Amino acid sequence: MDLTTRYLGLELRNPLVASAGPLSGTAQGVRRLADAGVGAVVLASLFEEQIRREEERGAILARPGTDDFAAAPGYPPPGGQRHGPSGYLRLIEQCAASVGVPVIASLNGCTTGGWTDYAAAMQQAGAAALELNLYFPQADPLTAGREVEQRHVEVLTTVKAAVDIPVAVKIAPYFSSPGEFALRLDRVGADGLVLFNRFMQTGIDPDTLRVDATFELSRPADAAFPRAWIARLYGRVNASLAATSGVDQPGDVAAYLLAGADVVMTTSALLRHGPEHAGTLLDGLVGWMQRKGFSHLEQVRGMLAEIVAGHGGVPDEGHQRDGYLKALHKATGVYRPDS
Repeated sequence: MDLTTRYLGLELRNPLVASAGPLSGTAQGVRRLADAGVGAVVLASLFEEQIRREEERGAILARPGTDDFAAAPGYPPPGGQRHGPSGYLRLIEQCAASVGVPVIASLNGCTTGGWTDYAAAMQQAGAAALELNLYFPQADPLTAGREVEQRHVEVLTTVKAAVDIPVAVKIAPYFSSPGEFALRLDRVGADGLVLFNRFMQTGIDPDTLRVDATFELSRPADAAFPRAWIARLYGRVNASLAATSGVDQPGDVAAYLLAGADVVMTTSALLRHGPEHAGTLLDGLVGWMQRKGFSHLEQVRGMLAEIVAGHGGVPDEGHQRDGYLKALHKATGVYRPDS
């Protein structure tokens, strides 16, 4: 069974990628993920705020002994990794030298500026590619949507000018036209599109009268929206398409591939079940392919994209409305209260 695939121009042994999270924040965690069978690992993100704090102290790259977050108070170690910016480079070096799968570095930010220059240092440290996690929840109701999009474009073009390795962009779904924005990022040089980022939500506890930011592990139901947009973009962009959110069982991986994903990323499933769950997902994918008579991924990828996206691969408003009405009618029959 041939599970090999290409993502960002990289040859991967299979389409399952461990996305940025607690498990990929240490060299030991990355090795566990690689040993479990994933095709690539995205390291826990290095945050713009961390880099800016060390810049303010004049410490960036000049003080390799600064390995903890004392230089960035208020920013907890992502994924338990206790690396400041200089330590993050050593993490890349260690992982690139000790695991047999591509190691993708992750920069998390939302503005242009000197912090984006750190991408070049990540390349020099041995990162096979770079993922830009553009976490930019716009709370100002007076900010125009195009302004938000332009900031993403500027960060991407700034980083692309600084590195030679592939650059993927992880974006949120909250755009008035996610497809058009994805096409725009593709046109300005994104090597990959990771669909979609998930924002933290505001939780309100009526008993304690406290407001807390919350973040929950994804569920299979969360896959519907990114799967639909992957299907709509399949064959319409040059960039690789990475699916993220809602992966828990082998069928979730297969569904994303059928929609057109080049790779399927997961963190929640590996946190919920342990890194070794990667083997369960891959074994289940192989078993499904064998039952369906597939021998390699190219027979699977995008097989149902046109159906998911709309007739002819181009979303048709009438077709989408028809599907919406049929779904409502079906749900009404299923959940109709007894008379």
